Amino acid sequence: MKPQSLAQKIIARAAGQASVRVGEIVTCQVDLAMFHDSSGPRRLKPMLEELGAQIWDKSKVVLVLDHYVPERDDAARRIVRIARDWAQEQQLPHVYDSQGICHVVVPQHGHLQPGMFCVGGDSHSPTGGAFGAYMFGIGSTEMLGVVVTGEIWLRVPQTIAMHWSGRLASGVCAKDMMLSLVARFGMNGANYQAVEFTGSTVRALSMQDRMTLCNMSAELGAQTALVAPDEVTRQWLEQTGVAPSPAGPDWAAWTSYPGSFDVQHDFDASTLSPQLAAPHSPALGVPITEHAETRIDVAYIGACTGAKLEDLRFAAQVLRGRKVASGVRLLVAPASLKDRAQAEREGTLRALTDAGASLLPSACGACAGYGDSFADGQTVISSTARNFKGRMGPASTQVFLGSAYTVAASALRGRITDPRTVLP
Repeated sequence: MKPQSLAQKIIARAAGQASVRVGEIVTCQVDLAMFHDSSGPRRLKPMLEELGAQIWDKSKVVLVLDHYVPERDDAARRIVRIARDWAQEQQLPHVYDSQGICHVVVPQHGHLQPGMFCVGGDSHSPTGGAFGAYMFGIGSTEMLGVVVTGEIWLRVPQTIAMHWSGRLASGVCAKDMMLSLVARFGMNGANYQAVEFTGSTVRALSMQDRMTLCNMSAELGAQTALVAPDEVTRQWLEQTGVAPSPAGPDWAAWTSYPGSFDVQHDFDASTLSPQLAAPHSPALGVPITEHAETRIDVAYIGACTGAKLEDLRFAAQVLRGRKVASGVRLLVAPASLKDRAQAEREGTLRALTDAGASLLPSACGACAGYGDSFADGQTVISSTARNFKGRMGPASTQVFLGSAYTVAASALRGRITDPRTVLP
């Protein structure tokens, strides 16, 4: 049999088998099911009641309220009330209410470890792969099956290796890597397969930048994405206070065997420049020079892919001791309260607010088209993962995507700007 990839190893463990083959259909035991206020109780509650069914294991369920908080209208209040009431009724032990965005909050509270097999009620659930966990997004009907049985069937995917070598230039980060990949392969380029990020460039990334890689694999059309655990993973999890993995303490085993990749693409990170995705698709990525000097109205640093502590630090590198351009609104929505607190302690948040940034709640906010969406005809540069027409404001709103470095640099100049030209 062909050597097993990391994805195959995790699936095999979850399926109770020694190994699995690409294309094989297996039934897997789920280690963790995550859903949020939008995808969870308001959909699951009536279906469970109709079936007269119960949650299979409440200790393996995590509920995060992040999409409709803080509540801004009656519809949001209704959705959030359903989630809070149901969580209390079910006595769910893992509920994070208004603590930040699910893909950041879940690992920060120690729920993800190498070798786990997880599902999430959100398309960006592959973020969990940064920790060596197989995690993917599913719909409400599939989630119902998981919540009742603790199982889900899966067709074993191919593993596509995205191998990066070389050193990223100052002002270039994982967001630029992903925008370049989505532009090259398209939003269905991974064809619902497993992507594994490998190479010296990936190993040199912080845990939160690895989260960005796996998060935006959704924009590649991947089912899941993975980074094999290493010392960076161990240190991050140790600092988070995570207990030994249920998949076993030997993290070194959670790696792909040589020759196990079905496809491999090679990239030189040292040649990568800051990338920008033009309206209205993440796939419309080009080097930033192609849209340089485009004037902006709003700069937005937010979302699970673009407002983690590391992203806030990137922006602060650009803006510390400077002021945002006249007529530009810089909005910052830290991805979690934990990241927000650390950014405040270390002075990162002060650097942003002194530059003129307005702080928004730690929630999905404008990225999900809720609460802080943008106005008719505005031009926005955003650190979010998606810029579909009408998602973050009226159809006339023009949203460009870039890294937190790029968003901050553009806010500083009032026009789309290569961060390398303004970094101290």
